[in-house]
Amino acid sequence: MLAKLKSWAARAAGNETAPAAEGGALQAATALLLMEAASLDGDFSATEEGHIRALLADHFDIPDDEAERLLTEARARHEETVELYGITRTIKDRMAPDDRVQVLEMLWRVAYSDGVLHDYEASLARRVAGLLHVPDRDSGAARKRALQRLEENGKPA
Repeated sequence: MLAKLKSWAARAAGNETAPAAEGGALQAATALLLMEAASLDGDFSATEEGHIRALLADHFDIPDDEAERLLTEARARHEETVELYGITRTIKDRMAPDDRVQVLEMLWRVAYSDGVLHDYEASLARRVAGLLHVPDRDSGAARKRALQRLEENGKPA
């Protein structure tokens, strides 16, 4: 009982986070960020939706139905508001630098998934790179890898 109280007090003070809550927050923040990237050009297609679902399932190693739930929740939150700083702060504070680069690569893949990179999508990716503290070199490499993977999969880029 005392151990549970100490754990709760540490989490409340911000000294410790519950692993399940942390993972859920990271997944939700990433899904919302990808949803924002896909809808910036004003056209959120079924192709982009499927692409996001696959990226979430692959990156977080979760079943498709869980990725679908994340996507549904992200869509609902996106309708309300998207506050970029809060989303990226969750990712920046809780992910290792290499994982943040992977999130940025996922963002680029979503931006390119419809075959057209809109100026707003490119701007978002650049802003997110800064907010995630991803160096320019790593950001450029993530963009190139995203293009390469889409070309390998026969997707337009």
